[in-house]
Amino acid sequence: MDIRALLMGLTFALIWSSAFTSARIIVTHAPPLAASSLRFLMAGLIGVAVARMMGQTWKLTRDQWRATLIFGLCQNAIYLGLNFYAMQTVEASLASIIASTMPLMVAFAGWVVFRDKLPPLGVIGLVLGIAGVILIMSARLDAGVDVFGVALCVIAAVALAIATLSMRTMSSGGNLMMVVGLQMFVGAIVLGIVSALIETIEVTPTPALFAAFTYTVFIPGLVATWIWFALVARIGATKAATFHFLNPFFGVAIAAALLGERLGAQDILGVAIITVGILAVQVSRQVKS
Repeated sequence: MDIRALLMGLTFALIWSSAFTSARIIVTHAPPLAASSLRFLMAGLIGVAVARMMGQTWKLTRDQWRATLIFGLCQNAIYLGLNFYAMQTVEASLASIIASTMPLMVAFAGWVVFRDKLPPLGVIGLVLGIAGVILIMSARLDAGVDVFGVALCVIAAVALAIATLSMRTMSSGGNLMMVVGLQMFVGAIVLGIVSALIETIEVTPTPALFAAFTYTVFIPGLVATWIWFALVARIGATKAATFHFLNPFFGVAIAAALLGERLGAQDILGVAIITVGILAVQVSRQVKS
């Protein structure tokens, strides 16, 4: 892995983790589902426009259309929609910790459902990841965390794992930026409908809301996606996925720095254990390949 790939991976992990803090800011000023729908609409329009300028077409393969719908529904509508909704009551640091367990869920699903071979190091990583989550959740439950919000975050993480597994077919046939744009429209439509049914549109316009919303549309929404695909093309999906082990640390650090969220000793220990578990799983997959 060269220096450029290393910097790309670090940047992607940092941006991915920062999205929880910007989301927490947005939901304190605007309805979460309506804000998410508007975000995906804007990002989708920009993504499709960029794809057209790159010479990409609407002609996707059948697998790409299926993956686009699954990815748009699971990642954008369910994962991000539920996370935005949950962060009305759940801190950004906890939401990022739960979401960061996605690589563990993917590895577990691959092992159990798809019969992928998981080396002993990977099994140890799964056990460590589960232990870290239990450690953190026991401390948060004692502190009176919103259980419903946490449940939404867990469902969201499962949906993200399903979306990630759908990527097995999305990369074939080219037109990747077009796929990125189109799957954002799926999220925009679904969340727009749900928002119209259950939300009252009340927005408190502030500079913080404008900055967080703009950042979320362009940086996590488009830039991070582009970096991810470029990184996968450069070093492969298995090696690129190793950078996910940084997400728990970056997520809680950014939330603490920008939002002042406090972490206890049990939280810090849990984050460290989850980080080691994710790294063990990803390294075991890299060695296997």
